[in-house]
Amino acid sequence: MLLFYSNLESMDKNILLTAIRASLEAGAEIMNVYTDPNADFEIEKKADNSPLTIADRKSHKVIAAHLASTPYPVLSEEGKKIPVEERQSWNELWIVDPLDGTKEFIKRNGEFTVNIAYVKNGRPEAGVIYIPVKEELYFADCQYGAYKVEHITRLTANETVDSLIGKAHRLPYQEETPRNNFVVVASRSHLTPETEAYIEKMKQEHQTVETVSKGSSLKLCLIAEGKADVYPRFAPTMEWDTAAGHAIIRAMGKEVYQAGTQEPLQYNKEDLLNPWFIAE
Repeated sequence: MLLFYSNLESMDKNILLTAIRASLEAGAEIMNVYTDPNADFEIEKKADNSPLTIADRKSHKVIAAHLASTPYPVLSEEGKKIPVEERQSWNELWIVDPLDGTKEFIKRNGEFTVNIAYVKNGRPEAGVIYIPVKEELYFADCQYGAYKVEHITRLTANETVDSLIGKAHRLPYQEETPRNNFVVVASRSHLTPETEAYIEKMKQEHQTVETVSKGSSLKLCLIAEGKADVYPRFAPTMEWDTAAGHAIIRAMGKEVYQAGTQEPLQYNKEDLLNPWFIAE
């Protein structure tokens, strides 16, 4: 089922272009590290035992510099810890993951992304996801839709959002031959018993079920493209893991719900941990 949001205000396209430019330049910094055979990733462990590399830090620095020119504060995985009392006054903000899929980056399997989302009143209204290895850019605003541009590493000096839309594919893709199978996309690193049980439930409800495993925000990108039908997540994620992808699938008519409810995920909460969710 596709949902459409006709009463939303579009953000300034120049500000969205700033986020797009930030994602591409951050991707270039990440690739400088990724493609260097002698690079020391300088892997550290964060408080939750997840990895942090020099590429995360370089990407964060680039994005923060670009977004500093916009009117909105930044909540980033690699940024300083911001007191909830300060964040509660932020009706509009950026939520950023400078390198989503650090484990995939370390494994060198290419399944990592740069995520930037614009959030207003707790809802993701615009988003950018860049896949550096594939040179693929997803961007969206809930007012004018979701798009994908291939083979892109930088913007021209006179680039605009409208010119990008002119060379982009609008999402979801319109398949010449409709799929007969029901596709579930799941985490490559966090396939829990609850997820396996959900997949079994889908097999009872649909004649042919295919399961696809992907890392980072690529799962939400498959939903946005129309190549997957549902993404169940019964494992921990943080707001910066989902905000950009959530904005993109909202813009193409789908939603991310708290598991077991019809309540969409909210952002800039007191606790930045997401509840379990279903994207469909």
